[in-house]
Amino acid sequence: MENYVKLKELVASIEADADKFFNNGNSAAGTRVRKGLQEIKTLAQEIRNEVTAKKNSGK
Repeated sequence: MENYVKLKELVASIEADADKFFNNGNSAAGTRVRKGLQEIKTLAQEIRNEVTAKKNSGK
């Protein structure tokens, strides 16, 4: 559950940069968004692995 909370915080943290990129055309903000999305991808995969491990340990 700890990683899920981190995931929610990470999504919230890139919101301002996403707004700057999409609405103002700030390319540096776009780079920060891409970096944040890569971190989200990695964290989401870790959560998937945890869920799978917990699900399979019950069998």
